[in-house]
Amino acid sequence: MFAKTFVIALAVALAAGICAQDTQQADTKDRAKAVRDYAKSQGATIEKLATYLSDPDIDVRVEAVKGIDEIGGAATIDPLVRALADNDPEVQIRATDGLVNFYLPGYLQKGGLTAPFRRAGSAIKAHFTDTNDQVIDPYVEVRPDVIMALGKVVTGAASMHARANAARAIGILRGRAAIPDLLSAMRRSKDDEVMYESLIALQKIHDPTVAPQITWMLRDLSDRIQVTALETTGLLQNRAALPDVRDALNRAHNNKVRRAALEAIALMPDDSVHGVLVSYLNDKDDALRASAAEGLARLKNPADLPALEKMFNTDKKTAPRLAAAFGMVNLGRLEGTELGPLRYLVNQLNSVGYRETARPYLVELARDPAVRQSIYPLLQGASRDEKTGLADVLARSGGPDALPYLQTISRDPDTTVAEAGVRALKTLQARTSRS
Repeated sequence: MFAKTFVIALAVALAAGICAQDTQQADTKDRAKAVRDYAKSQGATIEKLATYLSDPDIDVRVEAVKGIDEIGGAATIDPLVRALADNDPEVQIRATDGLVNFYLPGYLQKGGLTAPFRRAGSAIKAHFTDTNDQVIDPYVEVRPDVIMALGKVVTGAASMHARANAARAIGILRGRAAIPDLLSAMRRSKDDEVMYESLIALQKIHDPTVAPQITWMLRDLSDRIQVTALETTGLLQNRAALPDVRDALNRAHNNKVRRAALEAIALMPDDSVHGVLVSYLNDKDDALRASAAEGLARLKNPADLPALEKMFNTDKKTAPRLAAAFGMVNLGRLEGTELGPLRYLVNQLNSVGYRETARPYLVELARDPAVRQSIYPLLQGASRDEKTGLADVLARSGGPDALPYLQTISRDPDTTVAEAGVRALKTLQARTSRS
C-alpha cells in the first residue's frame, strides 16, 4: 500500500514539474518574441532593449543584442560593451560584431560572424570566412574601453569561437592595447582558430616589437598556423628570426609553407640570403619566382637589375612580372612610359586579381619622394580604379607634396573617386600629424 502511494505521488510530482518546465519555456519564447517584435518597431530605443541584457534567459538576451545591433549608432557602444561580459557565446559574438560595425559600417553585412549560427545546447558553431582583410581607416579612433573589453573576451570567453571572433575584431580596430591579450590567448588556448585570428590581428596592428614573441610558432604542426606565423614574421620585420625562416624554407614539405617562408625572407632580406633569392628566380612555381624578385628588389643591388629586367620582359605570369617591375622601379627605373615598369604597376590597379599586389608595391615605392614625383603625372587621364588606388597609396606614403594631388582627386566629378580622395586626405593628415 505504501509503495503504491509513493509511486502515485512521484508521478504527480514529475507531471507538475514537466508542466512547470513547459510553461517556463513557453514564457521564454513569448518574451523573446516580444523583444524581437519591439526591436523591429519604429519606437524601439536602445535604452529599453539594454534592460533585457540582464534577463536570465539566453534567448531574450540574444534578441536584445540583435535589436541593439540593428539600431546601431554611438549609443550602442555602452550596452554592447556590457554584453561582451555575458556568459553566452552568441551574445558575445553579436556584441563584438555590433561594436565593429559602428567603427566599420557595413561589417555586419559583409564580414561579421553573426550568421549563420548553429546552437547545440550551450555550444555555438559559427562560420569563419577566410576573408580577413578589413581594417578601419587610420584616422578612426576607437574608445579604449572597447578594446579592453574585447581583450577580456579573447582571453576569458568559454567559447573558442567567441575568442577567435574577438581577436578578429581587435585586428580590424587596430587595438594595440590588446596585444598582450592576443599573445596570451595564443599561448593558452592552443586553438587553431584563435591562433590564426590573433596572428592576423597582429599583422593589422603592425607593432614590430611583438614579432620576437611569435617565433615559437614558426614550427607549428598546422600548415595554416605556420604559414600565417611566417607571413607575420616577415611583415613585422623580425630579422633576428631569419635563421628560423630559412630553416622553415629548407624543411618545407609543401609549396604553401615554402612560399610563405620565401615571402617572409623577401620582406626582410639581407646580403646573407642573396644567393637563396637568386636560386629561386627560375623556379617553376610563379609565386616563388615572384618572391625571389621581390626580395632582390629590396636588396637594391644594381647588379640584379638585368635579371629583373629579363623577368619583366619575358615571364608570362603576372605575379613575377609585377615583382620584377617593383624591383626595377626600386632600382631607379622611374620612367612613366606606356611599357615601363611604373606604368605597369599602376595599370594593374585596374585588375581585380592583382590590384591587391600592385597597391602594396606602390605604397612601399611611394615612400621615396622621387617615385612620388613620377607618379603624379600618371594621375592625368587615369581610370577610376587607378585614381582610387593611387589615392590610397599617397595617403599611406605621401608627404606634404601629395596634398594638392589628393585635393584634386577629392573634387573629381566621379563620386567614387571623390570619396576615395576625401578618405585619403583624412588618412594623410592623421598620419602626418602623429609623425
